[in-house]
Amino acid sequence: MKKPSLKLLSVAVLGLCLTACGKPPAPAAEAPAESPATAPLAAEPLAAPADTAAPVPRNPSPEGASVTILAPANGAVVSSPVKVVFDLQGMVLAPAGDPTPNSGHHHLLIDVPAPDLGLPLPKDAQHLHFGQAQTEAEITLPPGQHTLQLLLGDTNHVPHNPPVLSVPITITVQ
Repeated sequence: MKKPSLKLLSVAVLGLCLTACGKPPAPAAEAPAESPATAPLAAEPLAAPADTAAPVPRNPSPEGASVTILAPANGAVVSSPVKVVFDLQGMVLAPAGDPTPNSGHHHLLIDVPAPDLGLPLPKDAQHLHFGQAQTEAEITLPPGQHTLQLLLGDTNHVPHNPPVLSVPITITVQ
């Protein structure tokens, strides 16, 4: 086969793959820096993008492992920024990328239900990642009622099996 024909064939195959998939390729990597959230959040939950990715392998979590939001208390009336304190029991807190068994790092879900537990956790204004093994954060929230929930992710931001997920709390920001 001649080289120009090979290029044309490659372009045609790539075009067919993109058309069949129905969406552009996913980004290659996420932002490297992880820091406490300080950006204002939308009052309404963002719609989750339709994702047809296949589930990924999940690391096991030990029986009895749990995460809890220590502060603010459920039902608290607070002002923004809100200091949120995380707790982990039965596992080791480790930064993203650290493959230590029975370890993970916190993800704070704001005004959204738990995402697909078979996929890496989204990273946006309502799915905050604390990949440096942070145990607290100050987050800016608009006035109104908000739901907060913790979900532990493994070295690759994938929830464990079974998931280590806190009970959601509701707070009111004045």
